[in-house]
Amino acid sequence: MDQIQHKYIAVHGLNLHVADIGTGPNVVMFLHGFPEIWYSWRHQMIAAAGAGFRAIAPDYRGHGLSDLPPEPEKASYRDLVNDILAILEALAITKFFVVAKDYGAWPAYILALLYPDRILGVVTLGVPYLPASSRPSFAESLPEGFYISRFHEPGRAEADFGRFDATTVFRNIYILFSRSEIPIAAENQEIMDLVDPSTPLPPWLSEEDLQAYGDSYERTGFQTALQITYSGTEGLLSKVSGDRGLYNQWKGEGVCN
Repeated sequence: MDQIQHKYIAVHGLNLHVADIGTGPNVVMFLHGFPEIWYSWRHQMIAAAGAGFRAIAPDYRGHGLSDLPPEPEKASYRDLVNDILAILEALAITKFFVVAKDYGAWPAYILALLYPDRILGVVTLGVPYLPASSRPSFAESLPEGFYISRFHEPGRAEADFGRFDATTVFRNIYILFSRSEIPIAAENQEIMDLVDPSTPLPPWLSEEDLQAYGDSYERTGFQTALQITYSGTEGLLSKVSGDRGLYNQWKGEGVCN
């Protein structure tokens, strides 16, 4: 990974970390999920650069090597979209492909909907696009013990994670979500308690990789990531719905042009 360069870009008062490799005329921006960092895309970035693309992957605000926002409890998807657009402007990138996974898919969809003239293509993993009119309510469609339901409860995931160091949290998460069955906690059980501490890592994750994730979140904590992922939608899902008027309204409320 030595060929991947690392830089910091001043964005809205924060220094945001961006990994960058390749010099091709076409750019691929990789957007990570929760709880991850640019490192999740390292193999794909090297492959994209080898195929003639320039590949960039930011750490979102409050993630990885990027600065924490001054008020993590107010961080939102709107911040992510603004930050991504500011990074692209600083790098003089006008058109790009976007590849995203997990909750990184939502900024990808927003960018494609608001700025179709700048997006060359979109690839998302794990979170398909669903118009608001066909999207079920989490509260109505998911079991109470499902991790999404639990993490939507203010402070619950923070308290659950806070019992462990960051590396242990990552170990538990990757073990838990490598299983074929859906993890559902009992009424008086927390999500982290679903993992037996003696369970080995999945074969695709090394101790070195685990430490890379753990070290990054030991510095930042999980508050910003949890806030954006599970609490920071601030009406976003209702606005990414196929209604152009809502796009324009949302665009006019602070998203960079």
